[in-house]
Amino acid sequence: MRLNIKYWLGGIIAILVILLAGMYIHQKNHFNKNTTINNVAVGGLTAKQAYDKVSKQSQTTKVYVNHDLVYQAQQPTKEHFTSSDEAKFTKALSEQFTFFPSHKAVNVAVKPSNFDNRSLDPARTAVTKKINQLNVGRKAPVDAYAVYKKDKVSVVPAVNGTKYNLQKALKQVDNQAGNGTIKVTPHYQKPLAADSNTVKNEQKQLEKLTGKSVTYQVENEKYHFTSAQIITKATYKDGKYNFVTTGLDNEVKKINKKQGTLGKAFKFKTHAGNEITTAAGGSYGWKISNTKAANTLTQAILKGKSDVNGAQDIYGTGYNTGGTGYNVTANDGIGNTYAEVSLADQHAWFYKDGKCVLSTDIVSGTNNEGNRTPKGVWYIMYQQTPSVLRGQNDDGSPYASKVNYWSPFTDTGCGFHDASWRHNWSKTAYLSDGSHGCINMHPSVAGQAFHYLQKNEPVIIY
Repeated sequence: MRLNIKYWLGGIIAILVILLAGMYIHQKNHFNKNTTINNVAVGGLTAKQAYDKVSKQSQTTKVYVNHDLVYQAQQPTKEHFTSSDEAKFTKALSEQFTFFPSHKAVNVAVKPSNFDNRSLDPARTAVTKKINQLNVGRKAPVDAYAVYKKDKVSVVPAVNGTKYNLQKALKQVDNQAGNGTIKVTPHYQKPLAADSNTVKNEQKQLEKLTGKSVTYQVENEKYHFTSAQIITKATYKDGKYNFVTTGLDNEVKKINKKQGTLGKAFKFKTHAGNEITTAAGGSYGWKISNTKAANTLTQAILKGKSDVNGAQDIYGTGYNTGGTGYNVTANDGIGNTYAEVSLADQHAWFYKDGKCVLSTDIVSGTNNEGNRTPKGVWYIMYQQTPSVLRGQNDDGSPYASKVNYWSPFTDTGCGFHDASWRHNWSKTAYLSDGSHGCINMHPSVAGQAFHYLQKNEPVIIY
């Protein structure tokens, strides 16, 4: 009796093994009952049979976002599968394989090798429009980011939003290419997390700013700044530092007040030895630019420099916006080479290295509102020989005057030049018969004056 049971159990096991093996072989070579490929039922078919069936089907492409139909092709199309695509059906069979038969509904997207991606352009356009509509009024997420403040680096956490991710929606369209029905499920945009590699790298880069100091030299003065004095706030994104340096602005303001000469009134000793205060607002001089200084100092911190020079950070006004007179400290910043013009005396003096090399009478601008020669400290913008001076007379008529020597010192057109047409060279000519603001010089001395002058040389008019 025991022997019979043993044979009986062995028979049962053998039958089960045969059944399981048969089921495995069937499952391995046939799609599950509720499997579809490109939304075409292929349940119970082999990979070859599924390929034959799907490749013969014509479908009308429909695209849904959630349950809303957003696009439908005007007419059915047949996907052009080739023999090289059969392997994709074999792969699809393998991917949906289960040892025991499954009734779970599964759709597998198989894209033909020669699929024309341009055919999905209208679908992508429709999905884009729909996602943009759904995003109206929704809040975008805010990425986490590292920030430098007060010489410390911290991380601002991410903030989730409610906006949908358009790129992921379009990716779903591409992934289902070839399906008759494309179903897009919108997903929220995800912010960059605080523990992401990107934010960790931001922290690492910003840490390079902490604990640094730089000596900033302006002419013969030195200023010592720490990272915190230079950088009010900093972030690092896409491989670039972004600096806020508003705290440095006040330091630059102090430097300009102490040393800058642009727009200031100068203390000037005249040819006669009298000290006067010039009019302010002339074009001669320099100041430190907030923007340039910030760039110089932040780059010094990044490159590990301990000292930098402010000479590269100056600016000016007029023809030469790079500034004039930097490193000139004698004579209250004017130096010892300059042109001096007294409007009261109608006379000019030209100095080289403190020595007067030319003294001559001149005629300045007519003494009325529109033609007076402007007082202040200016500079020679450039020199030209010969030249043609163009402008308008007081009655509005144009003029074009040829001159042999032209050395302008204001943007409004005032300069030194010869005046061969002038006959009235008296000390009072300027009161009613002066120039349009220029310094008229007698042709006999104009050439000499031209050669004594040089570009960027200060011109003191009082």
